[in-house]
Amino acid sequence: MNRKICLLAVPILLAQPMLLLADDQKTREATEHRLKDSAAVFSEIMATPDKGIPQDLLDKAHCIAIVPGVKKGAFLVGAEYGKGFISCRSKADVGWSAPAAIRIEGGSFGLQIGGAETDVVMLVMNDRGAQRLLGDKFTLGTEGEVAAGPVGRDATAQTDARLTAEILSWSRSRGVFAGIALKGATLRQDVDDNESMYGRRLTNREIVDRGAAAPPAAMQLLSALNQYSPRQRS
Repeated sequence: MNRKICLLAVPILLAQPMLLLADDQKTREATEHRLKDSAAVFSEIMATPDKGIPQDLLDKAHCIAIVPGVKKGAFLVGAEYGKGFISCRSKADVGWSAPAAIRIEGGSFGLQIGGAETDVVMLVMNDRGAQRLLGDKFTLGTEGEVAAGPVGRDATAQTDARLTAEILSWSRSRGVFAGIALKGATLRQDVDDNESMYGRRLTNREIVDRGAAAPPAAMQLLSALNQYSPRQRS
């Protein structure tokens, strides 16, 4: 009897590593898919300057966060409902860092959100905001000042009061791109997704501050960022 039990247990033990490998592969594929979606979201938004992020704000930004395909249904239960990436300027202000994974949770996106999914973009406008973003987590509107970003090439002059905000945020849903206040939402680093990208568990600060080499799947996103804002202007 004991021998039969042992023989039956062998296939189960052998299957466990295979299941873990399959899970790792799915996570890696999902992360790579989000990287491509993030690149597409940013490129599509910037392709229409009169309806996109003002160029001067993008050029002044210290970091950018892109969360593609935030699902509206999850807002009702306060569960994890969006995953994306952050990238910050290099120390020389030329080019952007390798992406680090984030999650966005909770909060209220207001009445501007619509449709089944919404893309969210945030610009971090100063070093203090960047340091908050690179921590384990922080809540927008309580630990960091956030405001709805202006839209269009000439929108900045009309929104001087917003320029004191650490973070400016926008959403795109059903083709409509608009500034949106994300007060109450929490941003967290996603070390699991970082591991799927880099093959080891790295914090967001380690990726950005230590100049981690970007994975091949991130090249499309970095290319888009460098195309539209290759360096930070004074």
